Amino acid sequence: MWPLLACSFLALVVILERTMFWLGAFWQRSRGLPGEVLGLAARGQWEQIRQRTEGSPNYVIRVLVSGILHRDFDMGKAMEAEAEQQIREMRRFMGVLDTMITVSPLLGIFGTVLGIITSFKVLGMSGLQDPRAVTGGIAQALITTAAGLGIAIASVFPYNYFNSRIDHACHEME
Repeated sequence: MWPLLACSFLALVVILERTMFWLGAFWQRSRGLPGEVLGLAARGQWEQIRQRTEGSPNYVIRVLVSGILHRDFDMGKAMEAEAEQQIREMRRFMGVLDTMITVSPLLGIFGTVLGIITSFKVLGMSGLQDPRAVTGGIAQALITTAAGLGIAIASVFPYNYFNSRIDHACHEME
């Protein structure tokens, strides 16, 4: 059960961290800012763009400003590089959550197999005189499967939500 507890803890930490990330991205987002930046760019007010957007956590603004500030070089490559950086930040720890979703049920089944093996050993040693010794072990073994499935099921919903947010953000940055 300790490995399942570790999986549960890791999944919870990643879910909380990613939730805070996406809530921050939502609350710090200024819908009118991209239009304002494009208006300033059309007028050639480069310093105002830099001042207005400095430190903005908005991923669309960061990509847009990266292109504008590198307009004399390769605007497309600068925007592409910044978009890739933003996507990497969005995908941070998603591999850990995916691994916990995959490994938790497997650890649960592994625990069940070990528990059933132990129950059969007890059965072999005591015979059929005390069936409660065997059924208690089997019940405990099945708890590990339920725990592993519970971790995976509870984690797959946030995982899919975060992936949909990443896909949506990628389309916005394009």
